[in-house]
Amino acid sequence: MSLILDNTPLVTVIGGASVDVYGKSTKAVRDHDSNPGEVHTSPGGVARNIAENLARLGVNCQLITAIGDDQYGEMLLAQGSASGIDMRLVQRLDSAPTSTYLAVLDDSGDMRVAISDMRVMDELGGEQLAIHQNVIEESSLIILDANLPDDALAWLTDTFSEHTIFADTVSTAKASRLLPYLHAIHTLKTGTIEAEALTGLEASSDGEIQKLSEWVHSHGVARLLVTRGDHGVFYSTDRTRAIMAPHQNIPEISNTTGAGDAFLAAIAYSWLQQWSLERSVHFALAAAQITIQSHKTCSPALSVAAIKRELEAHDAE
Repeated sequence: MSLILDNTPLVTVIGGASVDVYGKSTKAVRDHDSNPGEVHTSPGGVARNIAENLARLGVNCQLITAIGDDQYGEMLLAQGSASGIDMRLVQRLDSAPTSTYLAVLDDSGDMRVAISDMRVMDELGGEQLAIHQNVIEESSLIILDANLPDDALAWLTDTFSEHTIFADTVSTAKASRLLPYLHAIHTLKTGTIEAEALTGLEASSDGEIQKLSEWVHSHGVARLLVTRGDHGVFYSTDRTRAIMAPHQNIPEISNTTGAGDAFLAAIAYSWLQQWSLERSVHFALAAAQITIQSHKTCSPALSVAAIKRELEAHDAE
């Protein structure tokens, strides 16, 4: 049975969901020592974060992921539904615990080190996803993350080869999972070190990133987005290359971890609006700026109106 009740474009996000535990030091981090700071817990996972941000932007979205049959799983289901995500396709399993992401942030809010336990995602293969094929088929856009096992990525990119697919590399450890499926990916969002892990090429300088982008486009990706922190975003198609500097009007950075997920959600929103890539990146950078001001992985303040205010403040500088 279809979950679609009207003609509103549907985005299906497929990938990781976790509970994020963040410890932020109030002083410079000292290795091998106890550091004073604050600890926060919030829902996370790249796919789940993207879905929440899309919901906050008013997009009709559903999440497909795997969680454990435990308290953290209950928390993710409840919070996701409260945020506006359609959680009815989430699979609850008793074979592994709900994924947990543990991160240490330095006093500037930047991640120092993290440990991710996402064993439950190995259970979400093509056979399990095939149950939802008819519902996924109705999507205007499909977003995948590299937390998915190879079997799932192979099934999704083969079954929905005629659909528009966005993908996120997630981490250096998982980026290479996308390599066999680049031909099926329309828009690839990655960070610098993840791009290096995926391609085997250097990405330290502008020239190196341009060469890397040529390699990515030669493998079939229509649009590449490389987030570079303080250096902004490199974005390209097979014909154009550009770099957009980050916005500067940031009162305080609390947590940078969810910025990339907000960025990709805003890119997806922009694609639904049929905006140019340049306008989309400008809009997405504002979404990321709002997100890093919250200690939560996904900012409760994020909305289309909030992004427009952020853009107005940036343009007034």
